[in-house]
Amino acid sequence: MLQISGIHWWYKDDTHAAELTAGYYNLDDRDGYRPIARMLSRHYGAFNFTCLEMKNSDQDVAAKSGPQELVQQVFSAVKREEVIMAGENALERYDRDGYNQILLNVRPNGVSKNGPPKLKMEALTFLRLGDELLEKKNFRIFKAFVRKLHADQAYVADLRGYTTVVPLERSKPEIPIEELLKATEMHEPFPFDDQTDMSMGGVVNDFIDGLLNLIPFF
Repeated sequence: MLQISGIHWWYKDDTHAAELTAGYYNLDDRDGYRPIARMLSRHYGAFNFTCLEMKNSDQDVAAKSGPQELVQQVFSAVKREEVIMAGENALERYDRDGYNQILLNVRPNGVSKNGPPKLKMEALTFLRLGDELLEKKNFRIFKAFVRKLHADQAYVADLRGYTTVVPLERSKPEIPIEELLKATEMHEPFPFDDQTDMSMGGVVNDFIDGLLNLIPFF
């Protein structure tokens, strides 16, 4: 698994200055992430990306931050190369808004009634396990979030019900640099829904959480 940083600052600026400074040659007319995914496809690797919980509005306008568009671009690039996509949150978030954004990004077109959704992430790392997560209110919401990740389906004790473990394969032949460069051609990203179909709720649910938190035995 290869960890790729989510450099979302200045993403909405023509210069993409923050990404370039970090070494990601990504511009409005040049995809800097698909060549990485194509390289990973040779080794049957997984592409792990971050900032899944973030919205553009989380940052000051002056930062020209675009985490939503960045995740959409990267997700699309990885899926076009048929590489395993994994993700994680960048900041510690224990609120419903953050969880809803993660749920949208792991299944950008929602749950399918006819089998696994065509567009989905294969793995998620949640940051992080600690005292704050285990506080009564936060842990109660987190358990609901985990259920939503599994589309409100019943718990499956046998892990083989979630995934299939297969032996590692030898890497494919080396990919010529010309083929890697072709992957820099920019394409329109896959469309994402405006919001997740597995919503954790919003203001009303936050109010109820506050009341439940006052009950000692709940």
